[in-house]
Amino acid sequence: MITTQQIQQYRDEGAVVVPGVLDEATRLRMKSVLADWVEGSREVTAHTDLYDLEPGHTAADPRVRRIKKPHLAHPVFYEFARSKALTDCLRALLGPSARLYGSKLNLKAPGFGSPVEWHQDWAFYPHTNDDILAVGVMLDDTTLENGAMYVLPGTHTGPTYDHHGADGYFCGAMDPDTSGLDFSKAVACEGPAGSCSFHHVRAVHGSAQNTSAKPRGLVLYEVAAVDSFPLLGVSNYDDFKSRLLYGEETVQPRFREAPVRMPLPPAKNQGSIYENQTAGKRYFGFADNAPVRAAT
Repeated sequence: MITTQQIQQYRDEGAVVVPGVLDEATRLRMKSVLADWVEGSREVTAHTDLYDLEPGHTAADPRVRRIKKPHLAHPVFYEFARSKALTDCLRALLGPSARLYGSKLNLKAPGFGSPVEWHQDWAFYPHTNDDILAVGVMLDDTTLENGAMYVLPGTHTGPTYDHHGADGYFCGAMDPDTSGLDFSKAVACEGPAGSCSFHHVRAVHGSAQNTSAKPRGLVLYEVAAVDSFPLLGVSNYDDFKSRLLYGEETVQPRFREAPVRMPLPPAKNQGSIYENQTAGKRYFGFADNAPVRAAT
């Protein structure tokens, strides 16, 4: 499912897109469940344990930007996380045993779809080692126009950038003006529906608003090597163990030096990354800031 060349690209650049990991039957099941969830959102007026809503959401015009923990909300999402097609890729990138850290389903509806500012996942959940990645499962054909995720190649081997606002509180976003990075070199993770992107936990990434007439649904699974333990601790060990995707459990963390900044003090705007980032500077809110490099 994943080639030697693709594995090397992940090692070198911190991200790779692998077509055809999600089979068509499962993709259509996921899309059907998602359509039911969006329809059900007409009944809610604020964020819930399932829904993270776009500004402007109404019963007449439902706007959902995220489904929280889809692997717990419907079995099809957990089944795919444990599928041979996906775990074969994960074994090649993370090793013989891995655990699901979390999941979400980010939506970018036609004509809007909230952007996600530049950040590193590592800033949110540092671990004892950085053998951690996020899988982006493309439920729709994904292009620059409908809000593909951008990754800045090579940043997975660099520093951990400050994700705190001017007031010193964590805000889940980098300051694009002080990072020293050239965002025009970012690469878009484009691919046909059924493709999966894999990006390293330290890779700098973000995504713009959907400016097209086509939807973009992206299921995200955060997966860690089984011996990578969260530095903020394990609050529920039974739940922690239950998320083993494949391989053997361990209680022996593996430590490897990696630059860490703790997400403390906690964000003033609690909730999803969208809420956290309202306290940070904007980049994707301005069209002339969009990266221009074509995807590879």
